[in-house]
Amino acid sequence: MQPGEEVNALCDELEEILNEGKKPLMGGSGSNPKIVDADAIYDLLDEIRNVFPEEFNAARRVMKEEEEILAHAHQTADTIVADAQQQAMILAGDQEVVRLANQQAEEIRDQASQYERDLRYHINDYAEGVLTGIEDNLKSVIGQLERSRQALDDGSSSRR
Repeated sequence: MQPGEEVNALCDELEEILNEGKKPLMGGSGSNPKIVDADAIYDLLDEIRNVFPEEFNAARRVMKEEEEILAHAHQTADTIVADAQQQAMILAGDQEVVRLANQQAEEIRDQASQYERDLRYHINDYAEGVLTGIEDNLKSVIGQLERSRQALDDGSSSRR
């Protein structure tokens, strides 16, 4: 399940409860007063509150995976450079060979650095997308909660 899908599903259920609410027999003031099952709404709100920590944990996992991938890329780059330097030392008998090996090691280091930069860019882009999705879902949930609260307030004020 994608981040935020569970929260969205719960909000859809909340909206469905509000949509299925009955109009009060005596009309009432407000734009759309309804009688709804408050316990069902409270249960869904509790579920939404329970899901939020899962969404945040998913975002944290993405960030941790990013760090692990970057550490692995850095370690791989260091290993490549060390291997290239070791090969250069083995061939140290000939100055030209050493020069070429150092040049190759520098090229490998540059490639590894570029790989790390590219990987960091893509991981940051991915993490930003996940966090933006979670942020959008949170905004949507807050909006739906505000509408639900307003509907409840409108319904309770019409009974007074």
